[in-house]
Amino acid sequence: MKAPSIALLLGTLLLPGLTHATSAESVRVSHAWLRILPGALPAAGYATLQNTRTRSIALTGARSTTYANVMLHRSSGAGGTNRMSMVDIMPIPTRGTAQLAPGGYHLMLTQPTHPVTPGDHVLLTLTFADGSTLDTTFIARPANATDAGEPAQPASDTPAPAMPVAHDDAHHRG
Repeated sequence: MKAPSIALLLGTLLLPGLTHATSAESVRVSHAWLRILPGALPAAGYATLQNTRTRSIALTGARSTTYANVMLHRSSGAGGTNRMSMVDIMPIPTRGTAQLAPGGYHLMLTQPTHPVTPGDHVLLTLTFADGSTLDTTFIARPANATDAGEPAQPASDTPAPAMPVAHDDAHHRG
C-alpha cells in the first residue's frame, strides 16, 4: 500500500507545475488588424492584448508565413519628429491591457510572400517571454484605416503637415 500513497503524494506535488498556464493561455487578443500600404512598403500590425493573469506578461515578437520579417517596434514623438525603433518586449500589465496601436507599440511586417489586399486574413504567431506562442488572425485593412473597423473618412482638401520619421538604426537587426 506504500507504493500507491507515494505515487499519490508525488502526483499532488507535481500537479501545480503541470497546470501552470503559459503566457499565451492568459492573453486575449481583440481588434487585430494590419494597415496595408501600397507596393512593397511595410505593413503595420495592431491589436489589443488583455492579460488575465495575476502577474505581468511580455510580448517579445511575432512571426508569419505571409511576411518574411515581423518586428516589434515602438513609435514616439519628441521635438516634432516621430521616431520608430525596434524593441525587445512590450509589457502587458497584471490583469490589464496593452495596445499595439498607431503612434505606439506595433508590429512592422516586411517582405510579403504574396500580395496582401484589404479584407485578407493574415495569421501571425505572437511570441511571449516565456516562449509560449499564440496564433492570431489579423484582418488586412487599407492604408487609410484608423482601426479594425471602418476606414477613415476621405481627407479634406487641406493636407495635414508632414512629420519626418527617423529610424533608430542602432536598434534594427537584420
